[in-house]
Amino acid sequence: MAGYDAIVIGGGVAGMATAWHLVRGGVRTLLLDRADQGRASAAGAGILSAKFAPGDADPLDRLKAQALRYYPELIERLRAEDAGDTGYAITGALTVALDEDELAPFARLRARLQERPDAGEEGHRETTAAAAQALFPPLGAVRGVLHSTGDGRVDGRLLVAALERSAVAHGLVRRSAEVERLLVDGGRIRGVALAGEEVRAGWVVVAAGAWSQALGATCGLRIPVEPQRGQICHLRLPGADTGRWPVINAFRGHYMVCWPEGRVVVGATRETGSGFRPQTTIRGIMEVLGEALRVAPGLAGACLHEVRVGLRPASPDGRPMLGAAPGVSGLLLATGHGPSGLLLGPYSGKLIAEIVTGGAAGDDLAPFKVARFA
Repeated sequence: MAGYDAIVIGGGVAGMATAWHLVRGGVRTLLLDRADQGRASAAGAGILSAKFAPGDADPLDRLKAQALRYYPELIERLRAEDAGDTGYAITGALTVALDEDELAPFARLRARLQERPDAGEEGHRETTAAAAQALFPPLGAVRGVLHSTGDGRVDGRLLVAALERSAVAHGLVRRSAEVERLLVDGGRIRGVALAGEEVRAGWVVVAAGAWSQALGATCGLRIPVEPQRGQICHLRLPGADTGRWPVINAFRGHYMVCWPEGRVVVGATRETGSGFRPQTTIRGIMEVLGEALRVAPGLAGACLHEVRVGLRPASPDGRPMLGAAPGVSGLLLATGHGPSGLLLGPYSGKLIAEIVTGGAAGDDLAPFKVARFA
């Protein structure tokens, strides 16, 4: 087989976005994907949070802010190519406190958001319980509410499909195949080995989500990514006009995000140590539904439409692994996005592609390089 300029391993949002940016930059690119069951991009809620700012102290918060601000450009380019619906919408969000233990963290978050230089830009204004319930009718008796106007949502399955359609139209070659090992010669990536063949490339991007660690092991590289199972329930409220309802965030690690046609998505569990088992459990479903009814008792009459399970690629410190791999020239990583893959994935793909297409050094990715775990 003829070689390529770049090979991307993994067809989730990070991998597909990387391939999309590469081919649009004129890079001959092959995307290899096993379509593993439990891919996080297909199960994630798709919340696009506006809680972060480019001037935040935490580099991950800054990256999230930059990723959110990139979304309108990305969506407009996909729309211009008629690549298909992505489910993208700016709906705003309500951050709510109901019980006594939530009041202190609510006050801290309110102070942080309202003191930000751009506080007026995205809202983050305190509002009343009545106003919140007008925006999200099933909501319970909240004791504190912050209303943000800049938050949004995107459908991971639709987004990946749109990126793929556009990328293929620009020359992407996509194959369903398993990579047996990375080919390294003299400290330089040379391509990948598949079943019965070797495919050469000057650049290889590992964007295999929770499965990335095994690929690194084939060339002695440690990629400390582990699967973290997330169970997420899709509810139906027949007849409800849910398409513009805001995202709901509380303070116990759960959320709600709404879609047209009466669909309300509630989640999610964070099951560290789950292994590669994308299965639903009674315990997980009860946890998700119990928290949903605590925050929004008006959902009690909803129908349980579907339960999705995703294996998030979780890193030890909660930050993704982006940029050059140590000791192997031409090998790049775009993995470890944890619960923020649909927010971070498209922008991560842009940054990785810029290293290939523009010779960017990737210095702004220093906090996310895998070498930090050495």
